Amino acid sequence: MPSELNLRISPRTIQQQTVEKLRLAIFSGMFKPGSRLVESQLCAQLGISRPSLREALRSLEAERLIEIVPNRGPSVTELSWEEATAIYEVRELLEVEAAGRCAARIPEDQLRELENSLLAFEEAAASRDGSAQVTTAADFYSIILANCGNPILEEVHRGLVARISFFRGRSMSLEGRAQSSLAEMRDIFEAIAAGNPSAARKASRTHVLKAKAAAKRSMESRT
Repeated sequence: MPSELNLRISPRTIQQQTVEKLRLAIFSGMFKPGSRLVESQLCAQLGISRPSLREALRSLEAERLIEIVPNRGPSVTELSWEEATAIYEVRELLEVEAAGRCAARIPEDQLRELENSLLAFEEAAASRDGSAQVTTAADFYSIILANCGNPILEEVHRGLVARISFFRGRSMSLEGRAQSSLAEMRDIFEAIAAGNPSAARKASRTHVLKAKAAAKRSMESRT
């Protein structure tokens, strides 16, 4: 449950950890779209200074997960369905092509990493851990993008990862969606493992379109 997410962090890279914690809190629904983020409360929850928090908030603003309004402060961005549609359309273009390219060139060691990431998502789906589902799914796709042979395609996709994960968190909240995603991701993996670009593209397109439909149902249920 979102309320069980522990925001306390230990010394590492403070800004990096702060960004990761807040990002997960947004993805999990702990901080809902439109809600204000009170800096004094966040500093207390995270155990960090206000300058460190503000630096992390600027990173999240760059990812368009939050908005910082003068004289009002930060709040979680309310992404519309029109914005979601545009993101899913670009996601389809990028991920379908990446899956096909990956199937033609992924080396054996990276294929094992892809399988491990799929297994990690399977565990997250079984445990109903929403935060883990979002992060392990992102890991799965990052391996595909990293092995597509086109660094620009990977770079463009990376710029959308935060917003993709935002909508992924919403769609995964639907009953049964995580298990459906697992089956779809397994089809993608099997096509890549078989070295079949056509099948990989088909499986990837099916997955993105079903994810888009699930995200729409989730957003409609919240209105």
